[in-house]
Amino acid sequence: MSKSEQSVLVVEDNEDLVNLIRINLEEEGYTVFVAMDGNAALDIYNSHDPSLIILDVMLPKMDGLEVCKRIRKNDRLVPILMLTAKAEEVDKVLGLELGADDYMTKPFSIREFLARVKVMFRRMEANQEIHNQLPEKIAFGDLEIYPGKRKVMLAGNTVELTSKEYDLLILFSSNPGKAYSRNELLNQVWGYSYDGYNHTVNSHINRLRSKIEKDPSDPDYILTVWGVGYRFAEKAGEQADA
Repeated sequence: MSKSEQSVLVVEDNEDLVNLIRINLEEEGYTVFVAMDGNAALDIYNSHDPSLIILDVMLPKMDGLEVCKRIRKNDRLVPILMLTAKAEEVDKVLGLELGADDYMTKPFSIREFLARVKVMFRRMEANQEIHNQLPEKIAFGDLEIYPGKRKVMLAGNTVELTSKEYDLLILFSSNPGKAYSRNELLNQVWGYSYDGYNHTVNSHINRLRSKIEKDPSDPDYILTVWGVGYRFAEKAGEQADA
């Protein structure tokens, strides 16, 4: 997909910041849609089907967290980058739990912002290539993954995952037994590695475990490799490293 075919919905009520973001994205060749409140964001999302969404948390009429929640009810694929002026960890984690792929805290460098956008588009293309090479079904115990449908089943029940939770699961299940550090997971799933972002990986792993493990504190699938990171079990019933 060329940049001319890539569109970005920017949802932000600060006009100066909107103009700065729009000008820089358009200079990079992206088509840009702008919404100044949550209701307008949903209207534009439904009518234009953007490739990527930049979503501020604090918005008039409907806040960004609610917008994210509503979009994720029907669309688990479109990448969402949340912007927040709040530094509290709870706000960032809540956004990720609702389905945001990543976040940036204001004020931020426009250069870093553009780099993050480019990485998110590259990851979309890379993920599509990976999925095209995967088998129709990956089965491990009660866990079944259908890459072509981006569908996950556990003991016959559908498991609802965010896009990054799903990408993590695909990476792990496609490489059973291989240990990944948090930085490696950031590079391979998010497409970048920055100091201080390891907690993003931890948050996603914890939420993924809560959805696919019978006992997240004693996982069957995603095992902790102490001093390294995480790996997918090579066989059913395998214990985590001591």
